[in-house]
Amino acid sequence: MTNTPDTAKKKAQAAADKKAAYGSDIDLTKYVGEAEPAPYQSDPSQLSEQAKAQMLQAGVILDDTSQRSGTYIQMDNAPIHSSIRQEGIEVMPVSQAREKFDKFVDYWWRAVAVDTDKYTAGVETGQYDGYFIRALPGYKTELPVQACLYLSKARLAQKVHNIIIAEEGSELHIITGCTTALHEDPGIHMGVSEFYIKKGAKVTFTMIHSWSPEIAVRPRTGVIIEDNGLFLSNYVLMKPVNSLQMNPSARCIGENATVRFNSVLVALPGTSLDVGSRVFLDAPKAKTEIISRAITTGGYITARGYIEGNAPEVKGHLECRGLILDGNGIIYAIPELKGTLAGIDLSHEAAVGKIAEEEVEYLMARGLTRLEAAATIVRGFLHVDIAGLPAMLATELQHAIDTSEKDVM
Repeated sequence: MTNTPDTAKKKAQAAADKKAAYGSDIDLTKYVGEAEPAPYQSDPSQLSEQAKAQMLQAGVILDDTSQRSGTYIQMDNAPIHSSIRQEGIEVMPVSQAREKFDKFVDYWWRAVAVDTDKYTAGVETGQYDGYFIRALPGYKTELPVQACLYLSKARLAQKVHNIIIAEEGSELHIITGCTTALHEDPGIHMGVSEFYIKKGAKVTFTMIHSWSPEIAVRPRTGVIIEDNGLFLSNYVLMKPVNSLQMNPSARCIGENATVRFNSVLVALPGTSLDVGSRVFLDAPKAKTEIISRAITTGGYITARGYIEGNAPEVKGHLECRGLILDGNGIIYAIPELKGTLAGIDLSHEAAVGKIAEEEVEYLMARGLTRLEAAATIVRGFLHVDIAGLPAMLATELQHAIDTSEKDVM
């Protein structure tokens, strides 16, 4: 076929679209690695009103921490507050945990390889801290533990390494919010999180990102689930961000281990998202479910999902649904399944489209304006019924989605 100017232009545009959708590589030399540490705050309600307002958008409550079992706050690369309100729960900087616990090394770079990529290597070689959250054997959080990672210095590479451990028979509910004071200056967040869910333990992890159009985000997460353990992850991003690339990986190594990933993504104009989840079902009767809701109003989204069945009687389902609200937006849905033996049950479904005109007309016929009808449909699309999510977390998760709805529309 002749390579006409129009054909070449289309190919160039397709290549540019693909590069944007997958998130361009980040030149780390453009960022500084250190920031002047902010003073420690024994009372986090004394932080500036601006900082508290930003953190509240990410689900972190500082004026009334009685609603939380524990609190951790990190500003740039240094912790500025950690506290607990419940027996059997530990919350502290990882730098402190490394000194306190002899077995800490057993959880350091075990669920995530330090040489995964330049971002994990950058976290290990730079100035960093992070949160250590642990539930002791048999203890269950009465209220969620909250953690906030806050980026305040322009052109800073924020480097974070988190360790979360749910000991045998314990239960942890965590809300973590990541946000920034920067609105026009660039910055990058690189976060490594390692989760260890022991026998019969349960972790519910709800992460709300509220960044800005100049921030690049590169989280790297690994999860290990033992016999009868449960890991339930909920992720919400409905605010502008320059680019996000994350693909958490969970391994079910114990019989009847269960993992669920739920994500709600919105890509506004100028935003590039490459988000997925990977689950390896490596033990008999392990189960997983990956549910993704993605909306573009002009940005790029790559929505990935990967399930691998490597043991008898495992079950997995992957569902990705995308909604395009602007003709300039692009969604790539990439569901993948891999089975390595007989007797497994893996399935997936994916769909990308636009708001159906007949649905809009149906609601308009019942008195709604076109904008109200579209908003109602979008709200229903974003609602994900999450089995096993505590009522308080379900309410806070829906609140985070509702408060960002005007940005979507």
